[in-house]
Amino acid sequence: MGRGIGPDGTVCDLTGPEDAPVVALIHGLGLNRACWQWLVPQLQGRYRVLAYDLLGHGESGPPPAAPKLKTLSDQLAGLLDHLGIDHAAIVGFSLGGMVARRFAQDHPSRVTALGILHSPHKRTPEAQAAILARVEQAKADGPSATVEAALVRWFSDAYRAANPAMMDLVRSWVMANDPAIYPSIYRILAEGIDEIVAPAPPIAASTLVITGDEDYGNGPDMTHAIAAEIEGAEALILTGLRHMALAEAPDAVNRPLITFLDRHLGDDT
Repeated sequence: MGRGIGPDGTVCDLTGPEDAPVVALIHGLGLNRACWQWLVPQLQGRYRVLAYDLLGHGESGPPPAAPKLKTLSDQLAGLLDHLGIDHAAIVGFSLGGMVARRFAQDHPSRVTALGILHSPHKRTPEAQAAILARVEQAKADGPSATVEAALVRWFSDAYRAANPAMMDLVRSWVMANDPAIYPSIYRILAEGIDEIVAPAPPIAASTLVITGDEDYGNGPDMTHAIAAEIEGAEALILTGLRHMALAEAPDAVNRPLITFLDRHLGDDT
């Protein structure tokens, strides 16, 4: 199919064999579906790969007023319906990992497996205050107010210094966000966690949760807490990597993720 547009203005790419199991990829706050460029080529030979832009990001249309995490879960459900996809493995990065969990709560029968990458669990009061302050910064001054600090949190110091082109690329993704919309999505990252902590009933899908040991906002404690709420979930901590390991060290993320997907979707390939 290639590029497509859903009825709500969601823009997506659907590639790979038409009869293969579907893997849906959900990017993080301020980014777009291009952040999966290091993973998609590894997946699309064996899976039907759906990558799309969240509402208010990339080429997709704006969200409704005061969007919630469920708004983004509903976006994915509507896109799958539009494409005639009954079920899929859902892989989400950061905010996308929150959307993936919310979708798994809302539509458990549609989830064949979950990959949750560098995504938050309940924050300490201090960390919650810090992210809410960043929401207010973004509201006052737009994406430029938070992007440079974000790059420090997202990439290791040595990698950041040695790869200015990558910094320019990721910075350009964040800076492309509409300053009138960006804070409302940022607030979902800050406050939407309450929709997915300790879900009842618990998520039952086969799940892999990954983070880096230097991802200070979405660290190992959070990854283990997410995994502990999902029976049988696996947790993997990557050494020496921060938030955007999927760009800094793609193989470190791709290999275990693809091994996991092959193990749980292999009967359908």
